[in-house]
Amino acid sequence: MGVGPWVGPWPDGDHWDRELLAGGDRRNVIDRYRYWTREAIVEDLDSSRHEFHVAIENWQHDFNIGTVVRNANAFAAQAVHIVGKRRWNRRGAMVTDRYQHVHHHPTVEDFVDFAASEGLSVVGIDNLPGSVALETASLPRRSVLVFGQEGPGLSEAVREVCSQVCSISQFGSTRSINAGVASGIAMHTWVRQHVFETERACGADGADGAL
Repeated sequence: MGVGPWVGPWPDGDHWDRELLAGGDRRNVIDRYRYWTREAIVEDLDSSRHEFHVAIENWQHDFNIGTVVRNANAFAAQAVHIVGKRRWNRRGAMVTDRYQHVHHHPTVEDFVDFAASEGLSVVGIDNLPGSVALETASLPRRSVLVFGQEGPGLSEAVREVCSQVCSISQFGSTRSINAGVASGIAMHTWVRQHVFETERACGADGADGAL
């Protein structure tokens, strides 16, 4: 994976990393960011991140957090919020945490205060009684998607502050899917509703205006 040293005259610009140009770039980044400095990549991502945030509870050192961070990077979430223990296993993130904003909230109250200060609707993702099917739910544009601890799911404290709780429809024998997988499905749902459908609507408007 990756590319070797830059061939030919070096390009100009502060976003280029001279060590990578000389030695090659074998990081887990898309081709657009080859040979860029980490700071330049983060700055560029910050210019186009989406409006949703992601949070996951971490009371028992959940091994899904790395996957959640990796998914958040893939879907350009504003930030990931870890509620509970600060330490988490970064292996599953595949180094994407270097390019994704990750914040820690020691208590649910701290997390709720942050969400309120940013005007974010707290949307729980869990297969709880009375939950709304994610496939038919409308996710708020300004929202934070919250995932519970593997096993027990969302804590009671988080359930109480959710504006809505959405479940992911399942058709097999298992009671649940892990939080890492669920996070990817939920983030893609937000992107489908607020990016793809918006683009389709703009395209339709443009077509009507051209007539």
